[in-house]
Amino acid sequence: MRKTGHSAPIDHLEVSHYTIPTDAPESDGTLEWDHTGLVIAVVHGGGKQGLGYTYAGAETAALIHGELGEVVKDADAMAPAAAYMTMWKKVRNTGRAGVCSMAISAVDCAIWDLKARLLDVPLATLLGPMRTHIPVYGSGGFTSYSDEQLRDQLGGWATQGIGAVKMKIGRDPQRDRKRVEVARTAIGPETRLYVDANGAYSPRHALGQIAMLAEHDVRWFEEPVTSDDREGLRFVREHATPMMDIAAGEYGYTPFYFREMLEEGAVDVLQADITRCGGVTAFLQVAALCQAFNVPLSGHTAPAQHVAPACSADPFTEIEYFHDHVRIERMFFDGLPRLVRGALEPDWSRPGNGLELRQADARRFAA
Repeated sequence: MRKTGHSAPIDHLEVSHYTIPTDAPESDGTLEWDHTGLVIAVVHGGGKQGLGYTYAGAETAALIHGELGEVVKDADAMAPAAAYMTMWKKVRNTGRAGVCSMAISAVDCAIWDLKARLLDVPLATLLGPMRTHIPVYGSGGFTSYSDEQLRDQLGGWATQGIGAVKMKIGRDPQRDRKRVEVARTAIGPETRLYVDANGAYSPRHALGQIAMLAEHDVRWFEEPVTSDDREGLRFVREHATPMMDIAAGEYGYTPFYFREMLEEGAVDVLQADITRCGGVTAFLQVAALCQAFNVPLSGHTAPAQHVAPACSADPFTEIEYFHDHVRIERMFFDGLPRLVRGALEPDWSRPGNGLELRQADARRFAA
């Protein structure tokens, strides 16, 4: 790879994989799970190291170790976008979506972190911040929760000053009416209520739920149908109530996917996941697409890793403060962004993304 005027070759890349049990059984409209996989990539160069991660399994760690490590060795840490394109070319025949994109995401985030640390500036400063903090919405409310668990979790976030909360629906449409009512009562009239069906409905079935959701002033309906059905998403969006945004995009792995979502008018809010879409480099590309189409962008899960690029993205709405990932990030990392009055703020005193892995705590979950 051609070096820039001020270059810092990457010496080597390390990868580790962890399996973390959930704190309770969890499910949404289409899946059940009891653990979360975490893959951490660390790149070394210039006497510093940069850290990035994705929520994925052992196959993603294996691809980073076996394919991407050799690609980024000697790449210039001062040119993350060039390393990103080299990784994309490397996985052409493997398939760029899914595992490959998650692997690239972790490594790309690590290289951007390394660049900021080499320059001794916060990553948010390096990327050119437009704002100093980012609002979040509390996210959980799994379909496996009892009414008491649902009430305590969502009501707790509202009490903390978080302006919006999201719950899962779609496993039992009849019971969902009661669950949405419980949620609204728990958070009060001022906190915005969001729901996520994880693609559980057909387009017409989703429309059947909208009237019920509107009764409880639900402002956000995420993946009412599978995000693979962009025509279905557009159909629901065109027939939804005016105050209800249709959101999707968390399973976007390539810029072409996000462009098609926007071109087809499938969503009111486009979601991108920095741990899936290709890391910081790709996340900023998605933000540029959203600006061109005048559609707001939202960061899906992994709140600590979204904060810095979200500070420089426009138009941007909120970061998902997802229960599982908030818990894991607190277990694994020091230097997390602070949650103040419902918004996350980078630690402007720490270089890079500010995160430091707590090795002893992480080791307990090594796969």
